[in-house]
Amino acid sequence: MRRLAASALCALLLGFGAPFSGAAGATEATAGARAVVDETVEQVLTVLRDGDLSQPQRQEQIEAIALERFDWATISRLVLARNWKRFSPEQRDAFIEEFKNYLSENYGSRIEGFNQQSVEIVEERLEPRGDVTVKTRILGGEADGTTVDYRLRKREGPWLVIDVVIEGVSVVSSFRSQFQEVLADGSPDDLLERLREKNLGPAPGTESAPSAS
Repeated sequence: MRRLAASALCALLLGFGAPFSGAAGATEATAGARAVVDETVEQVLTVLRDGDLSQPQRQEQIEAIALERFDWATISRLVLARNWKRFSPEQRDAFIEEFKNYLSENYGSRIEGFNQQSVEIVEERLEPRGDVTVKTRILGGEADGTTVDYRLRKREGPWLVIDVVIEGVSVVSSFRSQFQEVLADGSPDDLLERLREKNLGPAPGTESAPSAS
């Protein structure tokens, strides 16, 4: 699961270099979402092409970009689903921070392997709540041909990602299932402790997501 999430984050920030299909008839919503991802990919490629930066420096800068492009509060609510109500305001804030670190650190450790890949934009569509889904296909590398769909939502600020679906598997749904296992017999503090342990544990990418076992 952690590899799945990392692949989604890497593809998001490196893949959107091609124009959206059907751009002439795009709505204001899809055009706005496209503008955000176009800016994002340019930022990432600029970092990757900077030969004066060390690998840790590139990782740090690209991780910072990733942190800005996802709606972590919304993702956290979607991941916890009905269990969100079990968390106090303080526990919710702690979960958002730990979960954000859990994904972004793993993403940052893998970004170097994605600099030779690109993504083909297949289509984009409006969704309920005014969301936009962008369907893509990865080109090149070990993930060649993999389909990756991004769901973006805009509130008062810019368009932000709220879910990624890889080969039909939702990152939000996958983490929701795993975290529900922990919370079925445990408390919010138990889940927070497991996340903290993962974030302080072995190098990112060497273990799976927190589970009930």
